[in-house]
Amino acid sequence: MSDVATGLMLERGFDAVTVAEVAEEADVSVNTVYNYFPAKEDLFFDREGEMTERPSRIVRERAPGQSAVRALLAQLREDITSRSLYGGVVEGYDRFARRIHEASTLMARLHAMHQRTADRLAATLREETEAPPDDPRPELVAGQFVYFANALFRTTTIAVSRGASSEEAVRDALERVAVFESLVTEEFLNYAERPGG
Repeated sequence: MSDVATGLMLERGFDAVTVAEVAEEADVSVNTVYNYFPAKEDLFFDREGEMTERPSRIVRERAPGQSAVRALLAQLREDITSRSLYGGVVEGYDRFARRIHEASTLMARLHAMHQRTADRLAATLREETEAPPDDPRPELVAGQFVYFANALFRTTTIAVSRGASSEEAVRDALERVAVFESLVTEEFLNYAERPGG
């Protein structure tokens, strides 16, 4: 159902497609659609749970001796060089991004997803470091990293949509990661280092 909905929405725009049309095209009832996807936006962002949980999972799975931020940056570099969707170097993604920017409800959902990602990552960092409730560092580290990752993704997808080759986009994205790394403190980069390295 989500694939059907996304195809229709990419073709005609999010607001132009109704849930009833999705149901008809998928050969199911409208109630069935709503049973699986409580809101129309859920059809478009069907991987929201995976996306918001991913940074936390990367932190939980980091190697002994590796900090949370270094684990996240290493995975970001891997996503970029492998031309993964998570790195933004994906041809054709510009159509998806354009539909998001055209629909205010999708933009609102995207911003909410970014906040949930940061909140989830902050909770994971607090748990991993056993930080007391009054320690602001988990929220600050999570917020800073998520903001940077989102800004990088946006910049990279825009570059690809404007005709940059994947090689150019990869080179530029990796340079931006290096610049970010050079601007932040060692305390930030080494935050939540896993013991045993």
